Amino acid sequence: MSIPSVTLNNGVDMPVLGFGVYQTPPEQTITAVEAALSTGYRHIDTAAAYGNEREVGEAVRRSGLARDEVFLETKVWITDYGYDETLHAFDKSAGKLGVEQLDLLILHQALPGEFELTVQAYKALEKLHADGRVRAIGVSNFMPDHLDRLLSGAGTVPAVNQIEVHPYFRQSELLEYDRERGILNQAWSPIGGITFYRDGSKGSTLEDPVIGKIADAHGRTPAQVMLRWHIQQGRQVIPKSVTPSRIAENFDVFDFELTGEQLAAVDALDTGIRGGPEAADITRENFGIEIPEA
Repeated sequence: MSIPSVTLNNGVDMPVLGFGVYQTPPEQTITAVEAALSTGYRHIDTAAAYGNEREVGEAVRRSGLARDEVFLETKVWITDYGYDETLHAFDKSAGKLGVEQLDLLILHQALPGEFELTVQAYKALEKLHADGRVRAIGVSNFMPDHLDRLLSGAGTVPAVNQIEVHPYFRQSELLEYDRERGILNQAWSPIGGITFYRDGSKGSTLEDPVIGKIADAHGRTPAQVMLRWHIQQGRQVIPKSVTPSRIAENFDVFDFELTGEQLAAVDALDTGIRGGPEAADITRENFGIEIPEA
């Protein structure tokens, strides 16, 4: 089947459902991405810091799909921030993926304590976009104050902000901030995978009774309900799995619809507790990893 798409603020179309490879070991990435592409996914999200860009590129080549049939997204890590450094980060990622052009390139985190580096990195993305080497640019894990600071020093509104969003952490204010500015909210951990191992969690979203009741009403799984919740509220989602049956399950979300009451019931599960690191904790000292050339 054909996946519905969303049009970014620069006119580029992106599938509303993608496939993520965060924490997927390189030795499992090729098989997982091949399974996803075979199922029908046409958007793959990776990152320099994941260490599996090369395997993503190999899986796309093995799929036999034309380059323009697969939307490729990757991210620049904080140790490669700065204008020239970020231009070189593009070369590293494109080389590993085996492509000349990326569909979406985003900054992986803000660096609040060294924000000028963040701005210079974003200006490099703007240069890459102007040169046609990337079709769209964006950010990840940026809060409203980061976006305000970024937009005061840059000329291009990000097409995407990839952020932690799931039923236990909705980030409603950030979602609305982005929506008002034409920035697409892209949900990482969309089915709350981060809640499965988070200290102090109220439990797994997959076992939540509210989500379970909605799933039963539609003859669906909790994961499918959560993905549908995102899509109906205008977010793009990138679930991940290495299990073929789960990969297929996460794709099968386009032939049912949640009611307004059901959407509100999922919204009401928000705990306000973040699973990922706080933005203020992101520093090169704490999270500095070198991204290899090849």
